[in-house]
Amino acid sequence: MGGRTGTCIVVGSSSGIGLALARRLALEGRRVAMLARRGEELQVQADLINEAVGRPLAHCYVHDAGDTAAAEPTFARIERELGPVDELYYVAGVMPEIGAEEYDLAKDAQQMQVNALGCIAWVNAAVRRFHERRAGCIVGVSSVAQDRGRTARPGYHASKASMDTYLESIRNREWKHGVQVTTIRPGFVDTPMTAALQLRGAIPADRAAALILRARDARKTIAYVPWQWRPIMFVVRNIPSVLFRRMTI
Repeated sequence: MGGRTGTCIVVGSSSGIGLALARRLALEGRRVAMLARRGEELQVQADLINEAVGRPLAHCYVHDAGDTAAAEPTFARIERELGPVDELYYVAGVMPEIGAEEYDLAKDAQQMQVNALGCIAWVNAAVRRFHERRAGCIVGVSSVAQDRGRTARPGYHASKASMDTYLESIRNREWKHGVQVTTIRPGFVDTPMTAALQLRGAIPADRAAALILRARDARKTIAYVPWQWRPIMFVVRNIPSVLFRRMTI
């Protein structure tokens, strides 16, 4: 990528879409700070990326995305060690199994903490710097789950909707200061988090990563991945509530 020379941060990069993004960013020749809770697995994946690109571009930082207080000092440490960051990818997310008649505040709180507040903490740390530099790119990986409140996972849908709206607010604040904010709404993607769901038609994580970087390059505000989810979710959003509540889609 011409003009892209700084460091990238990928929060949630030990597996799935985050790992695929880290790999593709390193293949672009970028320095990549890979963040995840599982330190051993993170190191294994970083070593594989560095072996593939032939130089040490992937760097590990063990971090729990739910630890929002650690976002700012960790961001500062990455810039001290790897140089100025010009792209942030927030991909971390949790989706615990929820029973049809289960109302578990602890599970809901975990999802809000990681999916929403974790994103807010990292975006805040990034945008303060990007605003001052009048440059930078933030990519938040949300979900088509944010488009409606389905019955299966209320806490998950709410956390992704919160994340999505926050990213829109930052985009509306910062566009005039040269900061790009791209919201990604993936549909079915084959990742460890979704493996148990056995989603029909799920695309590989690497394909999702390629489409995410294409949306970045096109400076998209919102991108459905793959694009076919845009018309699908347009229909879903416009189903009257009196009918939608009876559906299991």
